Amino acid sequence: MASVQEVDIATLARARESGAPVLDVREAQEFSQAHVPGAQWIPLGELAARVAEVPADTTVYVICASGNRSKRGAEILEESGRRAASVAGGTTGWIRAGHPAESS
Repeated sequence: MASVQEVDIATLARARESGAPVLDVREAQEFSQAHVPGAQWIPLGELAARVAEVPADTTVYVICASGNRSKRGAEILEESGRRAASVAGGTTGWIRAGHPAESS
């Protein structure tokens, strides 16, 4: 299995400013507490069955709490022919870096 691209929080912030999609693969309770504004939410356990819902024409930035589940999420997307990057540091790192977060 090929290793997935991993990016840092600053890279995510720049990509997001350019309109890049963000996919959050955490569980419902985690997502509702805080997430990157505008992030699409598909729990990791459902991602393989819901890959068609993820944009296919651009790199998708996959985020979780700290960066472990997002690596698996990015692998699932890559295996389906999509381009993906895992965000190291995850939502925790995003918030610690002072970026905005939404709750739902």
